[in-house]
Amino acid sequence: MEDRIATIVNSHIEIIETLHTIIEDITSAAKIMTQCINSGNKILFAGNGGSAADAQHLAAELVNRFLQERKPLPGLALTTDTSILTAVSNDYSYNDIFVKQLMALGKDGDVFIGISTSGNSANVINAINTARQMNILTVSLTGEGGSMRQIVDCSIAVPSKDTPRIQEAHILIGHILCEMIEEAVC
Repeated sequence: MEDRIATIVNSHIEIIETLHTIIEDITSAAKIMTQCINSGNKILFAGNGGSAADAQHLAAELVNRFLQERKPLPGLALTTDTSILTAVSNDYSYNDIFVKQLMALGKDGDVFIGISTSGNSANVINAINTARQMNILTVSLTGEGGSMRQIVDCSIAVPSKDTPRIQEAHILIGHILCEMIEEAVC
């Protein structure tokens, strides 16, 4: 068991070290998000499963605080309202759960962050396409595969296909983004 744990830790470290190759992408996303907040707009997050949890986590870091005592920043996870999620899924399609919310809550100048380890989540891709039609800037947080990377304004793709390691990298990247936004805005 100890050998397996050591292997997992080493795998994590290897993936985290590869993030040096995508610093430019992370920087671009931080600038887009900071400009959004400074312009009086909001950041909307969405994903499925663990990525839904990341969406909630990052929205909470903006609304509450990350490292500094400051005014709340506008962040919203589109993954949290079970009544909306189940109503849209039941009446229309699970692939529309984020689209409907974007149409209701998003506006020109906002930023939509689509999180998907595979980069192929249909409901997140649909939301990206809707966001682009609404002049909402789009950022994807994915692994190395999938089609989301080609349709967003800014792609942050963790160079891996290993879902747990991608998710671990996503939360680190999310924390980096929150820290950069907080430093720039405050």
